[in-house]
Amino acid sequence: MAKSGALNGRLVVLMGGTGFLGNYVAQALLSRGARLRICGRDPQAAFKLKPLANLGQLQFARMDAADRGSVERCIQGADAVVNLVGSFEGDLHRLMGEAPGWMAKIAKGTGARSFVHVSAIADEPDEDAENEYASAKHLGERRVKEAFPDATIVRPSIMFGKDDNFLNMFGTLIAKLPILPVFGPEAELQLVYVDDVAEVIARSLENPGAHGGKTYELGGPERLTMMEINRRIATAQGRKRTFLPMPDSLSAIFAALPGTPMGSDQWNLLKQGNVVSDKYPGFEKFGIEPKPLGLFLDKWMTRFRKHGRFAERLSA
Repeated sequence: MAKSGALNGRLVVLMGGTGFLGNYVAQALLSRGARLRICGRDPQAAFKLKPLANLGQLQFARMDAADRGSVERCIQGADAVVNLVGSFEGDLHRLMGEAPGWMAKIAKGTGARSFVHVSAIADEPDEDAENEYASAKHLGERRVKEAFPDATIVRPSIMFGKDDNFLNMFGTLIAKLPILPVFGPEAELQLVYVDDVAEVIARSLENPGAHGGKTYELGGPERLTMMEINRRIATAQGRKRTFLPMPDSLSAIFAALPGTPMGSDQWNLLKQGNVVSDKYPGFEKFGIEPKPLGLFLDKWMTRFRKHGRFAERLSA
């Protein structure tokens, strides 16, 4: 455990901490000497972090974010709380709208000194639009601010990492299929490296006096269209592929079908793009220079090449 630092020995509770981002946030906090309680539906999913922790530094708790009693049990005794709960399934209004307010209120009432709420870059739907995910995210932010005015709100763009569900999904499809449809081909994304987002969260907890009560939007250094991202992945795999831009009308029909990998909410978010609005501060307030996708892509796509690291640069 670290010998000094604002988080040394402090108990930080990661709500929904068993997922992709939670893994990186946990590593950033463990290295700072924080004690962690990782809460989620399947706490065993975070057991891989055990070798990184000292004796007594890591706890695990089963938690249902839709159950207020469960939320309260997890937060008891916390010095700081991070809400990482996010989903495209279930009762989104309750999970990502009302539950963050419960978390913030309980954290405030039990003496937590800081609270970080991870939201998302998503335009608030107008009255005629139906996007339950975006509506829930915006409600969650309001509820957190009402209950814990000094909370830090973090809105990352789509995150990428070695073990993400974004690059790896497209990497798998591109490796298998010679012709692929591209939904929202002109939609711009500002992909952000997951480790950079985790560092922002850790620094927010270290210095709530500087970052409390503020909202940050976090995007990577490049704005890439979906078509450009697909082509970059194919190039990194050394594969020649044909990409077919899909019209919005067909994309919407596909997203509405049951069992597809992209639901209607996800399609509506993709269609509008996912880039920072420039209305809020970002990485510059933390002294962090976000890392570009190109720094990692060639290395991460090696396993998708026909002959791995021994592959020709252009494969079938």
